[in-house]
Amino acid sequence: MSLQLSIPDAILQAIRLPEQRVEQELLHELAVALYVQDLLSLGKARELAQLDKYDFGQLLTQRNILRHYGSEELEDDLDYARLQ
Repeated sequence: MSLQLSIPDAILQAIRLPEQRVEQELLHELAVALYVQDLLSLGKARELAQLDKYDFGQLLTQRNILRHYGSEELEDDLDYARLQ
């Protein structure tokens, strides 16, 4: 399933970005907003933003957004550390 959003031309023209950056920036904004509201996990939010884990983390840091870090993420990190 996929979803296409329709944004009126007047709104797109009002966005103060070069045309080639609008779609990517809107994806970033949507991904961050859904992550902050805990509607998307970190992995799914970065997938929506089309960024790797590091770059999405940087985006969150630039906006002073703390990463949601619970026991599941801790276990993942510990499992990864044990393999190193």
